[in-house]
Amino acid sequence: MRAVQFSEYGPAEVVHVAEAPAPHAGPNRIRIAVRASGVTAGETYLRSGRLRDIVPTEFPFVTGVDAAGVVDEIGDGVTGVSLGDEVFGVSATFGGTNADHAVLEAWAPKPAEWSWAEAGGASGNVETSTRVLDRLGTRPGQTVLIHGAAGGVGTVAIQLAVARGATVIGTASAHNHDFLRSLGATPTTYGPGLVDRVRELAPAGVDGVFDCAGGALPDLITIAGDAARVVTIADFEAAAHGVHMSHGAPAGEVDQGGEGGEGGEGGEGGATIGAADPPALHGLAIAAELAGQGRLRIPVAATFPLEAAAEAHTLVETRHARGKIVLLN
Repeated sequence: MRAVQFSEYGPAEVVHVAEAPAPHAGPNRIRIAVRASGVTAGETYLRSGRLRDIVPTEFPFVTGVDAAGVVDEIGDGVTGVSLGDEVFGVSATFGGTNADHAVLEAWAPKPAEWSWAEAGGASGNVETSTRVLDRLGTRPGQTVLIHGAAGGVGTVAIQLAVARGATVIGTASAHNHDFLRSLGATPTTYGPGLVDRVRELAPAGVDGVFDCAGGALPDLITIAGDAARVVTIADFEAAAHGVHMSHGAPAGEVDQGGEGGEGGEGGEGGATIGAADPPALHGLAIAAELAGQGRLRIPVAATFPLEAAAEAHTLVETRHARGKIVLLN
């Protein structure tokens, strides 16, 4: 089968399509014929070597953590799904979905309301958003600030927080403000003066901060009033600020709820990211239900064929894409 892979750390150009053995569904897993799959910032960190001391990588490494497609193999112990079903889900390993076939660890029925591109780019962002909102304890009546709200994770996090009954403030460039409003957030710009702008929008304060962008932790802590009420997925200096960095890899290292930064391993420049949080796989079913109600859409910034995966990685690394970047088979 075709698979997007890299055999050395480096720039986007090291990513290429090559033939690879097709995987098979083991117990409690399914395999899909992939129709679309996502590209995430985490994969660009992995490819660049930024996470080499944190996430073990064997070459050649097949990229991709989420995908949508048609079930073509069912492992022992799996119930509730049949050959030919259309599903979206996440991989059984930290990688492997940017290919013609992928094995999924968790999945849900593909909503009829979503295109293949939307479904293919949904799972990773849904799981990440659910994981962070769960850790923040987001619930009805609260106010949440999402920093970097126009990206793939931020756009999903807005909608999931709104669905929980929260009020959402999102930071983005001015040209994305109408877009954030369409998702249910009150927009503001990032950069100098952020603390004052958020205080004006939320005089009673915010209950939690979800950092999708990085680079602003001192201001975000000031806004939240406590580093424990800030969770980042993007700032590798989190531990130095007493902030928890939420991530899902390596799978064997799970943080059961300790303080942010504890138990971490060295990353680039001595950064620590701590152990992985428990995966929020229950978010997939919630997302499918919300999509069926017309309450969750997956903004897609751009689509590329598998053969243009290097271009997709380059676009992700600009950090200016509005929504998810997706590969189409």
